[in-house]
Amino acid sequence: MGFFDRLSRLLRANLNDLVSKAEDPGKILDQSVTDMQADLVKLRQAVATAIASQKRIKNQAEQADAQSKTWYERAELALKKGEEDLAREALSRRKTYQDTATALHSQLNSQSGQVETLKKSLLALEGKIAQAKTKKDMLKARSQAAQAQEQLQSAVSSMGTNSAMAAFDQMEEKVLQQEARSEAAAELAGADLESQFASLEGGSDVDDELAALKNRLEGGPSALPLLSADTPTPVLEPVKVAEVNAELEELKRSIDKL
Repeated sequence: MGFFDRLSRLLRANLNDLVSKAEDPGKILDQSVTDMQADLVKLRQAVATAIASQKRIKNQAEQADAQSKTWYERAELALKKGEEDLAREALSRRKTYQDTATALHSQLNSQSGQVETLKKSLLALEGKIAQAKTKKDMLKARSQAAQAQEQLQSAVSSMGTNSAMAAFDQMEEKVLQQEARSEAAAELAGADLESQFASLEGGSDVDDELAALKNRLEGGPSALPLLSADTPTPVLEPVKVAEVNAELEELKRSIDKL
């Protein structure tokens, strides 16, 4: 394949593509109806010309018939007067007009057929134009609806990659993250408050136990359990102060860790 053939094909392809993209269905339909209207005007002119020619041929045929009849009557008159040569000349003229009339009648029949054909074509074109005008409005409405639908589908398809839509989704995600952090902070604050109250409640028990232990070590009345008359008196062993102090320090450290 030669270079110029390829170049020619490329140019034709690009031109066809440009023409296809530039075509507006509404404008093309309007132009088509306009072209049909122009054809209708030309056809009407052709019909008018054909009818005028038909009338002219008809008049010529009638005149030839009249002349043929006139020369026949003259031939009769000349023959009655004994003018045989004159009668022969009159019949010769009659024959000429008679042949002319015959040819004109034949042409008239042909012209009449053409006129009828043109009239039928004119009526058919008028009907097509009327139908095209009605259909044109419907097709233009359908074309506009199709274009609107195509634009809508294009807009919906581009929403996924649209920067504004992407920014909207990003801000929505950010709000969700803020809400999650707020809920987490609230849960942590509630848990800390619960732990503080639990510490206070636990500390109260430890303090009570520590007070009871101190009271027992100091020999207070609440340190010993109440004994009944039948219960034998227990023998108390001497308290080792060092062990008690060590246990006390351990309890303090336990309390400090809470």
